[in-house]
Amino acid sequence: MSANGSTMRQLLWQDPVCSGWKQDLEGAVYHLANCFLLLGFMGGSGVYGCFYLFGFLGTGYVCCVMWGWFDACGLDIILWSFLLAMACLFQLAHLVYRLRKNTLPEEFDLLYKTLCLPLQVPLQVYKEIVHCCEEQVFTLATEQTYAVEGETPINRLSLLLSGRVRVSQDGQFLHYIFPYQFMDSPEWESLQPSEEGVFQVTLTAETACSYISWPRKSLHLLLSKERYISRLFSALLGYDISEKLYALNDKLFAKFGLRFDIRLPSLYHVLGPAAPDTGPESEKDDEEVRESAMPTSAQQTPPRSPLPAASGPPAPPSRARMSRPDSGVLGEDSASLVLEDFEEVSGSESFMDYRSDGEYMR
Repeated sequence: MSANGSTMRQLLWQDPVCSGWKQDLEGAVYHLANCFLLLGFMGGSGVYGCFYLFGFLGTGYVCCVMWGWFDACGLDIILWSFLLAMACLFQLAHLVYRLRKNTLPEEFDLLYKTLCLPLQVPLQVYKEIVHCCEEQVFTLATEQTYAVEGETPINRLSLLLSGRVRVSQDGQFLHYIFPYQFMDSPEWESLQPSEEGVFQVTLTAETACSYISWPRKSLHLLLSKERYISRLFSALLGYDISEKLYALNDKLFAKFGLRFDIRLPSLYHVLGPAAPDTGPESEKDDEEVRESAMPTSAQQTPPRSPLPAASGPPAPPSRARMSRPDSGVLGEDSASLVLEDFEEVSGSESFMDYRSDGEYMR
């Protein structure tokens, strides 16, 4: 202890051991190395901050190696500077490896920014979802079918990434599927995990399409293990199904211009089979009856003599009948208004019709 104490007193209070100070300054490489070290220690945090830190530190230690080799001529300076420079290079290589490992393919990265990032889904959770589909992207050529009505089994859940898919049933066009919409969400929700079924519609690619697909068993296993992912898929599938229902609702309209709402009560009973067509002869007979009734009633009604002026106050004017609200804005009793409008339509006309593909797109 006394020896250590005497050494400390010599270092602090006695004159330095150096016999003489150098009059010349160190070379430019030495000062350049210290400048790089200073910049390196000013680095920030995070991945890019680590790149900045180890990049400048590694460059500074390489300059120290050059200074020890050319100016200082000291083996210890060269060895320590070399080891520190190699440590910084290994750290940079590790950061590059982690970035490449965590980087998603372009299609999945765009899917995350479009669909999951607005919902603040953590990236790690999204990677589990992507891992379930094995990061595979499938393609469909133009007019290639994804599913055939009554034949294709429901054994997966797919999400469209690009292109446009046409949905039809019995040759009748229903609606389109656009990018970042599920292709078979109604079929997925219609079955329990233990049940099996087939598609009730046909899905055909109108353009070149790409999509990702989750196997049914693998996805059910993931949803049963991760509650957060299960709630996320429940919200996404519910929104997707509602969009498809509204797309069908836009196609349903009457010839007299009233746009229906699929949520109205008793609409199913109103949209039943139309009355049998009685032909043009019955329509002609009805018109003749109405025309003959009008002059007959006018001839049989004798002209009335003007009434004497009454002594009492004049009668109040008759109130005009209130006009029916616009069909585009239905009030509280919207179902009754729809039923009244149906009564006014001739029975020979069809109550509903479906637009063609071109009209639906317009």
